[in-house]
Amino acid sequence: MTLKDFFVDNPRTALAFSGGVDSAYLLYAALKYGADVRAYYVKSAFQPQFEFEDACRLAEELHADMKVISVDVLSDKTVAANPADRCYYCKRVIFGTIMQAAAADGYTVLLDGTNASDEEGDRPGMRALRELCVRSPLREAGLTKTQIRQLSKEAGLFTWDKPAYACLATRIPSGEEITAEKLAATEAAEEYLFSLGFTDFRVRRFGGGARLQVPAEQIGRVLEQREQILGELEKYYSAVLLDLKTR
Repeated sequence: MTLKDFFVDNPRTALAFSGGVDSAYLLYAALKYGADVRAYYVKSAFQPQFEFEDACRLAEELHADMKVISVDVLSDKTVAANPADRCYYCKRVIFGTIMQAAAADGYTVLLDGTNASDEEGDRPGMRALRELCVRSPLREAGLTKTQIRQLSKEAGLFTWDKPAYACLATRIPSGEEITAEKLAATEAAEEYLFSLGFTDFRVRRFGGGARLQVPAEQIGRVLEQREQILGELEKYYSAVLLDLKTR
């Protein structure tokens, strides 16, 4: 099955839209093949501001219909408690909210950007999508991440080379309570490192400290800018550690 086939069979769809590589290309493809598609962006404490800005920019460039929904994910006690399968409960909250909004707007088919490179395994988030009957056209069409990046580049989408970015909650160890303050610290710390030119890194919480994971080729730059980084990150963390195993 091709994406064109999918949208011929499903001409009216709602899309869980993050502004990342996969959902961006899926939105483009839906519009390209003439589908009536509405993108739903869920704004929560788990998503950094730049993701929202990217989503808005892409929707504007594609002249796509995007609806923003605010969700207080931390009001769900199980999500806030951060068990090992937190992603399952979080996806249930987020996609359940999107499904309600989409149904009220007259959309009964909900899509997400899971692709053929995403290993299902025991990923709790994908289990939630299965239970909610969310469709994943990129995966159904057999498109891998590499192919989606290439197709996005050919389509002129600025997201084609956007680094993968997991939600802010993934920086907090399983079993440690997630709070708005911890998420805000993570976002501020990562935004600062982005401003220094670092890429494809993570600032993970380690006790009350920060554990930096950067690509091997960027470790030298961390040491060169050690004083600057400490000066900023110590506003949010009791210690700043460099993980030599990298990410």
